[in-house]
Amino acid sequence: MYGISLDIGTSGIRAHAVELSSGKILSTAMTESHPLPGANIMDHLTFCIRLGREIAHSILMGTVNQVIGELGIDLEKVERVAICGNPIQLSLFQNMYIDDLAYAGEQAWKSKGITPLKRNARVIPAVEVGLNVPKSAQLLVPPAIKHEIGADALAMLVKSGFLDQKENCLVTDYGTNAEMALKVGDNIYTGSAAAGPAMEGQHIEKGMLASPGAISDLEYDFNWRCKVLDENLIPVPGDLLNLTMGTVVEEGEMHGKAVGITGTGVVAALAAAMDDNIWKKGKLNVFEGKLKLQDGIYVTEHDISEAAKAIGAMRAGHFTLLEHAGIKFEDLKIMYMSGATGTYVDAEKARKIGLLPPTCNQIYQIGNTSLAMATDILRKPELLDELQTIADGIRSNHVMFATDKVFESIYIQELAYWDEGMPMAMYNANLEALGIQQLPKVRGRPEITRITERDIPVLGDKGLKIIKDFGTELIGIFAGCDRCGKCVRECPENAMVQEPNGTLRIKTKNCLGTACQRCQFACPKKVYKYEELKLTN
Repeated sequence: MYGISLDIGTSGIRAHAVELSSGKILSTAMTESHPLPGANIMDHLTFCIRLGREIAHSILMGTVNQVIGELGIDLEKVERVAICGNPIQLSLFQNMYIDDLAYAGEQAWKSKGITPLKRNARVIPAVEVGLNVPKSAQLLVPPAIKHEIGADALAMLVKSGFLDQKENCLVTDYGTNAEMALKVGDNIYTGSAAAGPAMEGQHIEKGMLASPGAISDLEYDFNWRCKVLDENLIPVPGDLLNLTMGTVVEEGEMHGKAVGITGTGVVAALAAAMDDNIWKKGKLNVFEGKLKLQDGIYVTEHDISEAAKAIGAMRAGHFTLLEHAGIKFEDLKIMYMSGATGTYVDAEKARKIGLLPPTCNQIYQIGNTSLAMATDILRKPELLDELQTIADGIRSNHVMFATDKVFESIYIQELAYWDEGMPMAMYNANLEALGIQQLPKVRGRPEITRITERDIPVLGDKGLKIIKDFGTELIGIFAGCDRCGKCVRECPENAMVQEPNGTLRIKTKNCLGTACQRCQFACPKKVYKYEELKLTN
């Protein structure tokens, strides 16, 4: 008999097939991105509210079923499924009420008549949510700590060892939403910074998730050596580059095998550009404004700007938690990094450019805790009760960064620092004037412990399957459309085509969703309505 563990992430879906008798991982499958339109959790949430929960659930489950179908096991022998993810993704997966997640705070709930769900641990028939498994198969769902602090955050706290740490420590899942927690004594302060998709290699011109062929790092060796993920997701040396000249100095083992770049690769490119003094005031001072890497892969000014905004959001989040806890940077020495970016990024470079506090001198890189937790639950279903007890016992002070004045003040300084080249001395002077502590300089070399070589430590004997063709289509037929095609031409992601009869087809995984809608704005007849799009049968 088999089990399936699932990580429903904002940037994509990951799954393991597990032999239940031995607990052995047999195979792994993952998507390149999320099947829902949009690039972040708020895009997905907005899409769900405006086009309907049923449509969002149907799109997600169609891809989940495609993923589990690629695991290479007999799905008729699946006995149980365990999932993990943030509250919005797990709610979409279960086709649950999400209004309490869309509107923050008790006042908003009261004004809109919203009753928040508790989202405790539960076990239900897997077929209830639309999984293509036997009727007898169970679905195991871990608890959220609070409605906005989900099972993925709980996994991060438990799997990292953060909860057992006696000293002040910080943990961050370096993804699209950047969930983070600060532990000071018995108090835990949590937050989620909308870092954006750059950390996952999305909204990057040559970007991709951490998968084979992705440039994941640049390592200094008198020039800069690319690190490229191989078929087992292990970083292997690629070409040696002169970034200033844009030339290959020496071909490496992975020459000819790079097909894109991850968010960690962009972070490394930014660190390298700063070291080589070719990134100043939001500009790359190189030919064509591009950092040329290997095999035709490059990083643009826009790519680095996107990464810089993500770094700024994360640093502002860390800063804000410290301020709310009432401690100084000098009181924080221990850092846990999870997620793909937290695994593959060079932690010393990351500390230097602001992805983690400058005072951290003990850094642990721990991999994908969400999929790991789902797999633990699969092997030991009674773990759900233990997790519920832990969730109930966590005394968490959640900081809503979106409405927090401290976060806003710091993030404004971050934007000025990255985009306008504001000196760090002025950055700190502005914070001091606002009554906020200054940002210390990076000193010394940290002690770095890499718990795992890759984001997903075990792939199984059957290996990894990357699913590129997934998702579904939305269709639109609008009365009054004269088939001018302007909506199609305006789509920045080439997600749309128009058939001769005027029917518009939008590939959901490529569409930027309600955060974009350039297709609708471009319609000269104003007959195109994004919210009237329907799912194909």
